[in-house]
Amino acid sequence: MTTRRSFLHKGILGVAVTTLTSIPSVYAEPFKLESDKGKPDPFKLGIAGYSFINFNLDESLKMMKKVDVHYLCIKDFHLPYKSTAEEIAAFHAKLKENGVTGYAVGPIYTKTKQEIDDAFDYAKRVGVDLVIGIPLHADLDYVAQKTKEYNIRYAIHNHGPEDKLYPSAESIYNLIKNLDERVGICFDMGHNKRDGRDSVVDFQKFSKRIFDMHLKNVTAATKDGSTCELGRGIIDIPAYVKMLRKVNYTGSCSLEYEKDMKDPLAGIAESVGYFKGVCDGTR
Repeated sequence: MTTRRSFLHKGILGVAVTTLTSIPSVYAEPFKLESDKGKPDPFKLGIAGYSFINFNLDESLKMMKKVDVHYLCIKDFHLPYKSTAEEIAAFHAKLKENGVTGYAVGPIYTKTKQEIDDAFDYAKRVGVDLVIGIPLHADLDYVAQKTKEYNIRYAIHNHGPEDKLYPSAESIYNLIKNLDERVGICFDMGHNKRDGRDSVVDFQKFSKRIFDMHLKNVTAATKDGSTCELGRGIIDIPAYVKMLRKVNYTGSCSLEYEKDMKDPLAGIAESVGYFKGVCDGTR
């Protein structure tokens, strides 16, 4: 009995010592922000405002706080186009209170030159240097003129096979490649895949003109493909993250979550956690 007690005692102590020796890596430096595996990534994780179409700003910021994401692409249902200077200042103050930065506005659909003027004026008043937009082909030269006038970049969003204007990143690039370099692409990797494209390959191919991206996965590389949680679709997210690093992408990766849009928190949290895990695991 004594021998058995002695053996059990030593075994328990051994497990305790082994466990305790692993604890300092988690608790000894609780405020360490940089991974031991490498430097922080050059790109930022954000959320596209459209993900919160059914929620007011306070509700949206509460969700962002829960998933620990700090960059927001601003939509007009949170900050209307005709907002006053005072309203814009109050909006930014509320974002700051919640540790969030609004880095761009849009997507903004335009059908006239006046609407393009209004979009650039809105971006200037909001204080961002990037407009996400969907202009007519005939207005692209005018958009390029405005990017020079305001020194504000303009990123055109692709929307998949239903979109007769910009189904893929390639369709955008072919139209803007000879325009001012401040005209670029908001790369929606999910819609690009739904158009039958390889989103990892296309990101590399057009990376020099990609200013922003909508992070999402889809269920199929067809028109019928739908948005799903980031780790559950057909796009190879680890390969995509590696490509972001390879081309030294420095913009935002804004999760656009279009599933369960009246109750999106669980899917947003899963997608954010998956993306952060992939970033850590592939360093």
